Amino acid sequence: MGTKERVFSPLPHNVSLEDLVPEDNFYRRLEKTLDLSFVRDLVRPLYARGGRPSVDPVVFFRLQLVMFFEDIRSERQLMEVAADRLSIRWFLGYDLHEPLPDHSSLTRIRERYGLEVFRGFFERIVEECFEAGLVWGKELFFDSTKVEANAAVDSLAPRWTVEAHLEGLFDEAQEAHALQADDEEIPEKGGEIAELPTAEDERLTKKNAAKSDWISRAGRQDRSFKSGYRPRTSDSRASKTDPDATPMTWAKSGTRLGYQVHHVVDGGKARIILNALVTPSEVTENRPMLDLLWSTIFRWRIHPCQITGDAKYGTRENVATLEKAGIRAYVAIPNFDFRDTGFFGSGHFRYDPENDHYLCPAGQTLRFHNEDHHSRRKRYRAKPSICNACELKVRCTTSERGRVVYRPFEEDLYDRVRGYRGTYPYEKALRKRKVWVEPLFAEAKDWHGMRKFRLRRLEMVNIEALLIASGQNVKRLLTFGGRRPKKLAQAAALRPPIATGHEISGVREHRSSRSWRPTKAFFNSLVRF
Repeated sequence: MGTKERVFSPLPHNVSLEDLVPEDNFYRRLEKTLDLSFVRDLVRPLYARGGRPSVDPVVFFRLQLVMFFEDIRSERQLMEVAADRLSIRWFLGYDLHEPLPDHSSLTRIRERYGLEVFRGFFERIVEECFEAGLVWGKELFFDSTKVEANAAVDSLAPRWTVEAHLEGLFDEAQEAHALQADDEEIPEKGGEIAELPTAEDERLTKKNAAKSDWISRAGRQDRSFKSGYRPRTSDSRASKTDPDATPMTWAKSGTRLGYQVHHVVDGGKARIILNALVTPSEVTENRPMLDLLWSTIFRWRIHPCQITGDAKYGTRENVATLEKAGIRAYVAIPNFDFRDTGFFGSGHFRYDPENDHYLCPAGQTLRFHNEDHHSRRKRYRAKPSICNACELKVRCTTSERGRVVYRPFEEDLYDRVRGYRGTYPYEKALRKRKVWVEPLFAEAKDWHGMRKFRLRRLEMVNIEALLIASGQNVKRLLTFGGRRPKKLAQAAALRPPIATGHEISGVREHRSSRSWRPTKAFFNSLVRF
């Protein structure tokens, strides 16, 4: 029976860390595939020109990738693993005798960078996927998933007490000064704009940055929006631990606090995530959809032919906007026209587009009566004398003034999408969505810690979600390794250059948030590309 003596001798001078890491190690392949030197230019404005040198930004983002691939939940645990693993030391560029950064430095660096830097990092990884020919761009998939917040339901308290506590942590004078600067208007002359703004206009950039869309406000809820008759719990109560997390129904576990993670996924074989956003869990999937779509199209200069999503994305606003823009809305539309309410629903009435009237189940005509521009719909009414004498009135209406049927202004576009149902491309797109997007969420939750956020507040969870999405895209870069489908390789050669942030700001200034006409003109201009 042998006994192993624990005797350690110093390493010879001719042995280096380069020799101790195997050639087929995973981090060697990652180092060869992904060049992260671009992050220095990304964060350069955040550092002073003099002083004590900081942790290399490349090292910081490499540590974030290590945290993703190793499924590590804290910076403290991350640095413990980095100290033990020779391959991670080699990947970071630290020799055996060099001290690693302290875990607290990583937290301060993340707070210094902010959400904008991490979104820039995510977009640069997507650019790498474009350059590798992994993005198709002709088909986009929308989906979302609920993620538990790092806070308990017991931490809920009256919202006014939580907001009063948070307001005391910030300088109100600085916030007022920032709001005053944002409200400055572009100078006008004679009631008209004196000079057309350019993409390099600093004031235009500042004004566009203040736009109230889902991307610019990092998924923050619009408290003025009301949906349904039941009040939201978050309007009166907020968590003292994470004020941005909202209650959500969790299967088999009751109510928990959480967020909603939204993804825009390319329809190509690599399934690259083109956009990601985190909102409170109370925000439904359909509300940020259009902002995510415009952001994706403007940023990457792609012109998708079809958009695929489940029934929650099939709202009239989304469907009408997509169809007017020349994009096929392959979404499952909920059928409320045949609901069993005891009366005939609008689906029982047949519309005649040539004569612009409806035919009721009894064969009588409901003619156009007027338009309701506030609700954006037309009103069709039957004659009271005919309606009151009808045998089917008991199943139709209780009114003595005749049956009324409403037709929204965009109902023709809704009927067009209903016509897609049953066709091969439509059914294929819905089947493809189940195996294209949902496995990405399962991968992030089971292998990369997205089942529950470890950070708190909306900006931080957006950073965490962007890092996970970036890591998933890096995995696709490593998997394909330069092998691209032939169709994607040909499309990459013909694709126009990717839009810059200033170009996006220039376009966003001329886009109306409610009217579809600027959007249609924009898509018509894309045809020449």
